[in-house]
Amino acid sequence: MSELTRQILKANERFVKQSLSQGGFDEVSKYPSRNLAVLTCMDTRLLSFLEPAMGLVRGEAKLIKVAGNTAFEDFDSVIGSLMVAVYELHVHDIIVMGHDDCGMLKTTADSLCRHMAEEGIDDAAIAAVRPKLEQWADPITDIDASVCDTVRRLRANPYLPSSLTIYGMVIHPHTGEIRVVDDGEGQK
Repeated sequence: MSELTRQILKANERFVKQSLSQGGFDEVSKYPSRNLAVLTCMDTRLLSFLEPAMGLVRGEAKLIKVAGNTAFEDFDSVIGSLMVAVYELHVHDIIVMGHDDCGMLKTTADSLCRHMAEEGIDDAAIAAVRPKLEQWADPITDIDASVCDTVRRLRANPYLPSSLTIYGMVIHPHTGEIRVVDDGEGQK
């Protein structure tokens, strides 16, 4: 067993023991009580930070985390997750939540391909993925614009209903202050 696995299991044992000593957790529905999905970034600074900054608690929203909080294709795992949230779990609102100082602002197709080559990834595999990386990573140069682009893509997505309200917001990863870059008005 790896050291990481041991650490996780030890932390889990403490977590479960503490939970049980306090009567356990209340059951929470898989359906988000606020009918909300949040598409946000995988940045470590947002862990256990974003939800309280938004006033969200367990059971209120579906969180989908992906580098750069992007929805790049008409159908990919992000869109599939949003489809499940909307069609199976009754989500009516989506917030695309970017954050200042996002690592994707400095990530490029060139940097990713260079690191892949350094790790021994086959040249043919790198060449095959490069066009997708250029379309995905290279356009992210301004976080507000990137959030607005993702909002626009979601609104135009042929697999999501026009009845959704989709908002764009950006959080500061140190202060937690949120600014609205698209308030969802006028989209219907």
